[in-house]
Amino acid sequence: MLYDVTTLSVRPATPARALPRLEEALPKASGKLLACWYTDIGTLNKIMIIREYESDRQAAEAREATAKSDNPFGAAEFIVSATSDTYVLLPFLTAPQPGSHGPFFEVRDYLLKPGVLAGTIERWQKALPKRLERSSLLACMYSISGEGPRWVHIWPYKSLDERHSVRSGAVKDGIWPPPGGGDTLATQQTDIFIPAAFSPIK
Repeated sequence: MLYDVTTLSVRPATPARALPRLEEALPKASGKLLACWYTDIGTLNKIMIIREYESDRQAAEAREATAKSDNPFGAAEFIVSATSDTYVLLPFLTAPQPGSHGPFFEVRDYLLKPGVLAGTIERWQKALPKRLERSSLLACMYSISGEGPRWVHIWPYKSLDERHSVRSGAVKDGIWPPPGGGDTLATQQTDIFIPAAFSPIK
């Protein structure tokens, strides 16, 4: 399976107005809708949409249809900009499933330096088992389109206090992050998202 991650930047103070439009439009679009979230902490006025596709052709066709639409996602009046790329889940992870996982989702988006993707996957495969003893990982995936490779990992938490406790404990105990990762990164971005009421993953 492949995953299309679309991020909409909407005008300030309009996410609450844009989300009902997305609720109406997304079920009519191709692909399996997994998530529709909006930022609570970080770069505000962002809406993230994650859809599952069986092939990169299907994902590309969906992006083309959106590009040609005169009212993308039924919310053109609110959208300032949009990005959309195709991602591959790390091969040793279970596909993300609808259900209650959050309601806080930490989305960490990294741009990797050229030539480091294979080594990053290997380091994560070795380090993840101990990290997953502390809290679950919804998804970790890398892009195969657009600027990249991008490395996106998504951590669900029941509360921000839980996030702080888990993360600080994992660092203190030396089990996370995987060693050597800092030298492989060109950029880092972290945002906290919360789910729209209609999001299958919430």
